[in-house]
Amino acid sequence: MLNVENIDLFYGAAQALRGVTLSAAPGKVTCVLGRNGVGKTSLMRAIVGHHPVSAGKILWRDADISRIAPHARARRGIAYVPQGREIFPLLSVQENLHTGFAPLRREDRNVPDEIFDLFPVLKDMMWRRGGDLSGGQQQQLAIGRALVTRPNLLVLDEPTEGIQPSIIKDIGRAIEYLRAKGDIAILLVEQYFDFARELADDFYVLDRGAVVMAGDRASMVESDVRKHMSV
Repeated sequence: MLNVENIDLFYGAAQALRGVTLSAAPGKVTCVLGRNGVGKTSLMRAIVGHHPVSAGKILWRDADISRIAPHARARRGIAYVPQGREIFPLLSVQENLHTGFAPLRREDRNVPDEIFDLFPVLKDMMWRRGGDLSGGQQQQLAIGRALVTRPNLLVLDEPTEGIQPSIIKDIGRAIEYLRAKGDIAILLVEQYFDFARELADDFYVLDRGAVVMAGDRASMVESDVRKHMSV
């Protein structure tokens, strides 16, 4: 269980997060929604350790991880698929997947077959350079690389951004499969309401760095959420 408790985050004098509280449970998809620039990516970066918080706590499995390094969080089962994918363009698909081995014990350093079941194109393109893949294929590669680490918390920052509809459906099916396994908490940042509504078990809406709405899928009122997602 992930529990974010009343965190603040600053970039210099600019405050990006204001008293944000959030939780994400295994077997559920927790969606973070909001328009550009409201703090969604800052929240994800805080959770995975890429930017320090100035107040509050981040608890993972009841342990305070607020001050530990990103690689230590990865070893505790936290995987991050950043906005923009950030694959290695000059490495092959196989080499990109193998970069996920870093937090694993030596005996666990293999690519699970389920990754190729979810994204068959990766198996077909194992020897192609990452930079030669389409944007959608690179997104599948980035998610596959995260899954190599056997995460218990998977953080996905706008995985549908700039992706063709057919691959968005593949990503949605992969998220549904991972949720059904029951042992992974999925934290999903989205700007597309329809994709989020289809997958979300719980949701949080950010505006100006603060949570302005939260609830479960049944309590999600489309008109109320959309007014915080439109420009």
